[in-house]
Amino acid sequence: MVNRTRIRYVLLALVVVFLVPRGNLYGQGCIVARSSSSIGGPETEGGYLSPGEFDFSIGLRHQFSFRHFVGDVEQKQRIQLGNQVMNKINLLNFNLDYQISHRFSVQIAAPLLLASRRSNNSPYTTTAQGVGDVIVSAQGWVWDPRENSKGNVAFALGAMLPSGRDNVMNTVDKLDGKGPVNVLDDYSIQPGSGGYGMLFGWQAFKNFGSSAQAYFNGSYIATPQNTNGVVRSTTAKPLLRQVSISDQYLLEAGVAAPLRKVRGLSITAGPRWEGVPAKDLIGGNDGFRRPGYAVSLEAGFQYAHGRQLFTGTVGKAILRDRTRSYPDRAYGAHGDAAFADYLWLASYSVRFGGRQHGAHHDMQDPGAKSGLSNGSVHAAN
Repeated sequence: MVNRTRIRYVLLALVVVFLVPRGNLYGQGCIVARSSSSIGGPETEGGYLSPGEFDFSIGLRHQFSFRHFVGDVEQKQRIQLGNQVMNKINLLNFNLDYQISHRFSVQIAAPLLLASRRSNNSPYTTTAQGVGDVIVSAQGWVWDPRENSKGNVAFALGAMLPSGRDNVMNTVDKLDGKGPVNVLDDYSIQPGSGGYGMLFGWQAFKNFGSSAQAYFNGSYIATPQNTNGVVRSTTAKPLLRQVSISDQYLLEAGVAAPLRKVRGLSITAGPRWEGVPAKDLIGGNDGFRRPGYAVSLEAGFQYAHGRQLFTGTVGKAILRDRTRSYPDRAYGAHGDAAFADYLWLASYSVRFGGRQHGAHHDMQDPGAKSGLSNGSVHAAN
């Protein structure tokens, strides 16, 4: 029987975390959060990684954003008038984890972005492809994994490096009789943010009942720099001429329950909250950004086979909010942003190295791979 006191503690922790004030967030769609899935507890059915073991994963994120919001109110007239902006985001995240000891590991995550942006009444489409901002981090479990196979908490610290381009341009023909011209891609489809960031992340899991698992993961990337120096418009108001380097965050919780008739297969369900805050945790807030957030309900599966893990998740947006940026408040305005209806996530991971038969096999868990990787996150207009 599930301990009700423990459940109350978990719910209280969720409430506290969700109510803590946050800084800037890279959002969904025009506010496109570019983080991948982070499901579950220790990696795969094998449990924790053992010292000397690697875990390599590839994660895919896809979304199509076209519904415009000002605050949490949908601007339905945009679709009716045929002038909605449409963003297509395909993001691949390549992650490599190395377990140094039973408690501590290091990770590197490199995103690859393939994106396009088009206004429905525009004669041209802009596109961008390229490596995003790489994240290097270290993670440690609070309690010794050898003594805590049924639940644990880990914290991660890392750095986001400005390895992605933030000034991609396209040559397009606006069909205005002036011929092809160069245009700067909107920052929502730029591969990089143009600045450094500090990653704070965590993952927590708790097994209950005979084989089910609850999980709660999250990450926050703080960007102390103000703007990235990219001039988006020379005629815009001073605070809006350059592109802001914005914070981003992700919160994800849920339950994984095994299907007993198929060994290694579990179903997952829970909420996801991601976005870009209007004010950064550290540094200034000048520059153009589209802050906001999206809350989704996710359902999916995870299938573990040997040292491999496959996951798939679909998230349905239940709340979308384009909040007011610092320039919005300074100029008495409130811009809009496009959001997606659905978020599609998939991943494949494989463990290798280390000991094929060792302590980690004595700590079986139904949980799956956990990841704290994030690519750059931006908002679209």
